[in-house]
Amino acid sequence: MKFSLGQVLVAEDADTLAEQHAQLEASIEEHADIAEKARDGDEVLDDKLCIECGDQPAELFCTDCDEQFCSVCFGYLHRTGRRKTHIIKKFEEEKSEDPETAPDASAKDPDAMSVSSTGMAADDADGSLELPNTTLTTPPEPIVIVSAGSQSYGTWLVSRAKYIPLRLTQQERKLLRLLEAALNVSEYTDKVDVLLYSSKAKRIIAQLKEVCSILAGLVVATDMKLGQEMFQDKDFARNAKWFKKIFEIGRRYKIMNPEKMRDSFGKLMYMVMDSRLPEIEQVMEFDLYMPVVTVHSFLESRDCLSLLEDNLVVQATAEIYPEHKKRSQVQAEIRQKEKAIETLAKRYYKPGVITQDEIRQCLYSIGDNHSYLRANKNPVEKMLKYLQTHFHPDKIENEYNLAISYGKGGARLSHNHEKQFYYVNQSLTLWSIIMNDMFMLWSLADQDLLSTHGRYRLMDTGQGLNRVQSCPAVSRAMQAVISQAQRRAKSWIGSSVVHLGDRSVPNAWFFLDKYLQVPMILNPLERVISEIDVVTRDPFVYTWIETQFGGVDELKKTILSDFFKHAFDGSGADNFQEAGSCIDGRLTSAWNWANSISKKPYYKVLVLCGFTGFNGSDGF
Repeated sequence: MKFSLGQVLVAEDADTLAEQHAQLEASIEEHADIAEKARDGDEVLDDKLCIECGDQPAELFCTDCDEQFCSVCFGYLHRTGRRKTHIIKKFEEEKSEDPETAPDASAKDPDAMSVSSTGMAADDADGSLELPNTTLTTPPEPIVIVSAGSQSYGTWLVSRAKYIPLRLTQQERKLLRLLEAALNVSEYTDKVDVLLYSSKAKRIIAQLKEVCSILAGLVVATDMKLGQEMFQDKDFARNAKWFKKIFEIGRRYKIMNPEKMRDSFGKLMYMVMDSRLPEIEQVMEFDLYMPVVTVHSFLESRDCLSLLEDNLVVQATAEIYPEHKKRSQVQAEIRQKEKAIETLAKRYYKPGVITQDEIRQCLYSIGDNHSYLRANKNPVEKMLKYLQTHFHPDKIENEYNLAISYGKGGARLSHNHEKQFYYVNQSLTLWSIIMNDMFMLWSLADQDLLSTHGRYRLMDTGQGLNRVQSCPAVSRAMQAVISQAQRRAKSWIGSSVVHLGDRSVPNAWFFLDKYLQVPMILNPLERVISEIDVVTRDPFVYTWIETQFGGVDELKKTILSDFFKHAFDGSGADNFQEAGSCIDGRLTSAWNWANSISKKPYYKVLVLCGFTGFNGSDGF
């Protein structure tokens, strides 16, 4: 279904909202049961494969469940509740001849062994496979897009506004430039996240003071009078509120602009994280944390939440699309939008409480949310439409067969055409829901990373030393997202394991960074598909396409079939636990496909259509 952001997207009635809210508040064990039941019951799995994911060799047999699992799925499903006490048996070594999946020498004993308190087999209790802590006091609130005509629209907008960051003012943008300059010259992680015998607390304090000194120096350089007033006695604690504010501005800016601060945002988050450690805060006498200012929190502090329930907000925040419209029509829509904004600014203006400019800022921030969804969610929905338009699970064209086989073309999975179609469909559906709820996930990741008791440990994850930290809030939210994707896709193929707080995804920031790549991969591809019709208007290009690919439609299906096959084949990781059909493995496969794009036979067509890369900096 195509969403219209100008009219605030898809309609849902009140009964559906209530039903989804109740389902999202279900426990994690219930989500796991739903995932098991949601799989296609008509599919007959190989007796040597895991009963949960259906594509990895079975390694463990649970005598209580009377089912066989791979090590990853078993650890995930048996980490909590009564399942944690289940007895398992390991299969004999000859059942798996692959050295990466074969049990080690200590696993040759077929006798039953108990499961450790972490939910893993005793052999894995050394921490080689870490599972996320899933305790969360309050479940995340559901975010459902509704239309302006729905009676629940005001309720939806109030709920959505809790996660929409407030747009930066002109003065805040000046502070942002100071912060970016300080982060660019800082070597915080290089000096703090290293294995040394010296005191880590002392290194953290020294680096935080150095960053504060850089910021103070930049303030003096830009405004001598203000700098002298603030830092004359070099007492950073006296200006704690200013330091908190400038770091909050950086976090708020990143949420709305994920393509920005790609090299420095990790340092920013780690600085705020370390400043909240009790031993650091005691010496510094302040920390760098301040809750991100959202539209909801800003209006609530000024007793103006009724603004969000005004029907005129729809017109004041609607996106204006110039495509297929006359200039006069576009200008008329702009005038209507500006008139709605001015009407609301005057209607809710309260002298001494909230100004008209602040009301406009809130409305512009809601409009930014619509733009964000169009730029990040719409590409996923368009790829879903391409899948459902050009391919069918029951009709197989030899040239565009989506079937993949283990070991062929680098694939780590074996799916026939129908199974791969549904596997891609559910993966794109999952990404679409994540993009829609990304602001909520940002808020929960912020909570996990910057909680006062959020300790971490430094671990070599295979890609250098990284901070491994549990992600209870994000983990709980992802279970709700997966459950929603299962209901929308109406079937589930593969594993539902979510890597969080382990070697694959060390902490919540790595989780966010992974899924920020989804639009960077799909946007260029979707633009190329739509641009093919334009470039083939040239007769010479059209002749070339006809000769090499058989036609324009055939070219599109060639590109799409290659993407739907090899961007979802379980490849791209060094081992089976980080690849395959798990939730994160699907995105890893897409990365692997994007990295090999220059070797594709249709790469020249992509370049002709304006493609320059997947880094997100040039749009293509």
